Amino acid sequence: MATPAASAAAADRSEPAARRPRTGRTTELALVLCAVAIAVFGYVEVGVNIDGRAPADAARYGGALCGLALLAHFLVRWKAKYADPLLLPIAVLLNGTGLVVIYRLDRATPHSSAAPTQLLWSTLGVGLFIAVTVLLRDHRWLSRYAYSGVLVALVLLIVPIFFPAVYGSRIWITVGSFSIQPGEFAKVLLVVFFAAYLAAHGDALALTGRQIWKFRLPPGRVLGPVLLVWAAFVGVLVLETDLGMSLLYFGIFVVMLYVATARIGWIAIGLVLAGAGVTVVGWLSPHVHSRVEQWLHPLASIQAGQGANQIAQSLFAFAWGGLLGEGLGKGHSILIGFAAKSDFVLATIGEELGLTGLLALFLLYALLVGRGYRTGIALSDPFGRLLAIGLATVVGLQVFVVAGGVLALIPLTGATLPFIAQGGSSVVTNWIIVALLVRMSDLARRPREEQP
Repeated sequence: MATPAASAAAADRSEPAARRPRTGRTTELALVLCAVAIAVFGYVEVGVNIDGRAPADAARYGGALCGLALLAHFLVRWKAKYADPLLLPIAVLLNGTGLVVIYRLDRATPHSSAAPTQLLWSTLGVGLFIAVTVLLRDHRWLSRYAYSGVLVALVLLIVPIFFPAVYGSRIWITVGSFSIQPGEFAKVLLVVFFAAYLAAHGDALALTGRQIWKFRLPPGRVLGPVLLVWAAFVGVLVLETDLGMSLLYFGIFVVMLYVATARIGWIAIGLVLAGAGVTVVGWLSPHVHSRVEQWLHPLASIQAGQGANQIAQSLFAFAWGGLLGEGLGKGHSILIGFAAKSDFVLATIGEELGLTGLLALFLLYALLVGRGYRTGIALSDPFGRLLAIGLATVVGLQVFVVAGGVLALIPLTGATLPFIAQGGSSVVTNWIIVALLVRMSDLARRPREEQP
């Protein structure tokens, strides 16, 4: 029988273990393996539905995806052991789903294969995810380079103006067969700048300024610089006729300004300015005006005897998918045309996975954005809070802009669906965003005695 002293000593020894927070790494490992299994199953299903047998390289594809996912997981386990355990599995599942859908569309266009290139970009994205996780020990270090970063971002946006337009927009740097969209990287640098500036001047924006009627406007010397940066970015994007990225940047600016000041009036002002800006650009830019006309009258081309345009074909694909979809490889969304793998990739998911697949996809995005917001709320420093919420807002707004355009809820913008659509710049940028959220969530969930 144990003595009272021995029992007390045993309790003292077990108390620190009981208080030690769970890291969630085992949960993350299990979810990562499930995500890889779902992606491989989808890859096999495409082959079975089209050829009657599994693709010959299914094992190699599964091994490559599993190797990348496990490498990222073990680096997180080593360098960010308290990170949110859902962020990495969601990114792996979304990226794997995108590879499967692009491979499925490649089978309908044998002359144009995009899946191998997308896999290479995904590998680069995971590599940058690992680099950020390992090298960036504290996200607050980024605030030191916010101003130089925003200048780099502005240069990245200006350079494509000097290259030929692609499908009506000057947003690409094209050299031979290689192309890159620098605006994808610029949005991360812009969020870092907004977070650093608003963290330093949030109180001045919220509590000072001149009152006009029921609105208290912040002083110009405080609001002026951030408005100037935002106007420069949006102005360049208008010259490039990139409506999607313009709306995205404007939405990020309004949301972060609201979070920094807690004044709901900024949202109302932002909606009014966004509506006015879209109206003006819609009338002045023929490219944007045509997209607005297609949004207002998606079936006009059919009534005129010219056949279904892209919006109409997209709506037909969603309708044909029904509740459960036709099955991967059995749809006809390739009839949409040249943008089936990029702008309209969501139509393939709607047709072949149905409403159920669409809801599952949107829930994954909602969970990713929600965990980003949760990370921001848990951080104590204003810069980290704004940065996490800003990065999560980037993903959420981009999904809304893309899905809204394809579903004809808003005019088509030409943005890319995060992790899913064809586009190397987009997939790399989104892996960087997830890496930053992983690093910040590690600090937010870390025990107080281990805080830097």
